[in-house]
Amino acid sequence: MRIVFMGTPRFAAIILERLAQSKDVVGVFTQPDAVRSRGKKLDPSPVKMCALDHDIPVFEYATFKDNDALNQLKSLEPDVVCVAAYGVLLPEEVIDLPRYGCLNVHGSLLPRWRGAAPIERAILADDAQLGVCIMHMEAGLDTGDFCLVKAVPNHGQTAPEFTEALAELGGEALIEALDGLEAGNIAWTVQDEAQVTYAHKIEKGELDLVPEMQRDAALRAVRASSENHPAKCVIGGKEITLVKAALPVDPPDQVQDIAAGQVLFVAKKLYLGFSNGALEVLEVHPAGKKQMLARDFAAGLQGVKRGDVSWSTHDN
Repeated sequence: MRIVFMGTPRFAAIILERLAQSKDVVGVFTQPDAVRSRGKKLDPSPVKMCALDHDIPVFEYATFKDNDALNQLKSLEPDVVCVAAYGVLLPEEVIDLPRYGCLNVHGSLLPRWRGAAPIERAILADDAQLGVCIMHMEAGLDTGDFCLVKAVPNHGQTAPEFTEALAELGGEALIEALDGLEAGNIAWTVQDEAQVTYAHKIEKGELDLVPEMQRDAALRAVRASSENHPAKCVIGGKEITLVKAALPVDPPDQVQDIAAGQVLFVAKKLYLGFSNGALEVLEVHPAGKKQMLARDFAAGLQGVKRGDVSWSTHDN
């Protein structure tokens, strides 16, 4: 079976790594080199790096609107195209090209969370479990039938942690699906349209914290955040990204009485006040500095032990 893989971020690279170890991947399509971190340097996508490590030909296209991309794909004569977070809309001519069609590794339990940000939306909604599906692609947005589903329980993992876990499961499921296709014994399930929800992309600043929030919602925002979509706020005039937080366990009385927008540093623990109580901050990433423990950050805040420090939204 001749396989072409399409993907861009680390989620897709993990899947490609599993695939390349056991299947014949004849070509990889990915987004062109771009500025992916601080600075102006153009960096290759994680998928491109993985493909080069396995000596797989790489084709960099951000669209299939030009005939060159389509002709390159046709020249590879794929039996199947496997897609994971490519970030490029595939026209019907591409979807209909391989004899086995296009398989998409989607990071949700379809039909729940169709769309761009399934992992983040599942965390924000406090879903009991998250998962990954192998879906047969068609013209609609994540509307195709699916054949394999793998799930993991939600025990408070972060979006990056879920991304790693689901990518590993996705690679495993994709190989199973390809084996089933070749053997002719794969079963497809039609999505129940009554159960559909949409995972709209995370907008800029959407995960920033606000003192008026419920602390549980704030905690979910922190867990749903990532380098691309951080959960930010301003503490004592310093802009920070909250990397890790938790609900307090047996907090002191003064922490139980915390007010929204208040900051307390008690027994080397940093707390932020929300509308219904405190959230303990464990790790932060101050703007322009390295990631650090919250207690180390708090040690540099003048007046925090006297209760003189407050916190606000990123916009203030």
